[in-house]
Amino acid sequence: MCLVYILDDDEALSESLAWLLGSVGIRSERFRDARTFLAAYDRGRPACLVLDVRMPELSGFGVQQLLNETGSPLPVVFVSAHGDIRMSVRALQNGAVDFLEKPYDPQHLLDVVQSAQRLARERFERAARQDGLRARLAGLSVREREVLGLAVDGLPNKRIAVRLGISAKTVDVHRARIREKTGAESLTTLVRDMLRLGLRLPEAGE
Repeated sequence: MCLVYILDDDEALSESLAWLLGSVGIRSERFRDARTFLAAYDRGRPACLVLDVRMPELSGFGVQQLLNETGSPLPVVFVSAHGDIRMSVRALQNGAVDFLEKPYDPQHLLDVVQSAQRLARERFERAARQDGLRARLAGLSVREREVLGLAVDGLPNKRIAVRLGISAKTVDVHRARIREKTGAESLTTLVRDMLRLGLRLPEAGE
């Protein structure tokens, strides 16, 4: 289940929102300040955040910036009783999925939150695939990374062998080990998965 974090220093409004979400079976956790939320935020589960703009100590924009700096996949929905076009543009340009003005239409907010939940699950699954493939690539030896990099550049085995000063048969052995360690059907599918997940190719000697 995808959790919804509510970060708003207005106790009555956050309680009302939690009740609204609960009425359709959406589990939420409420926070009144950014520090408490950031300490409780669990990146190991899919979630989204309903975030107020104006709060003491650290504003909603400050929270958004911190999440962006740490590469958080958390979809953010901003809410504000004092919103304007400049605020909404800033929020959306920095990656927010929506910006709603208080008082918001309950059904519209539910629609936005449920859309953010779907996005959260997609991002979570993508991040899990990235982490898995990244871990498998990290298990390659320096030589295997060199072979992979040159194969990606389109070099045939004989040219890879000449470039690295090894035999073509040894190149075949390295390619087989790369497939075995990464679980890839072929180097072509491995590269395709890396590009699809936004992972760069390992560089020789890295």
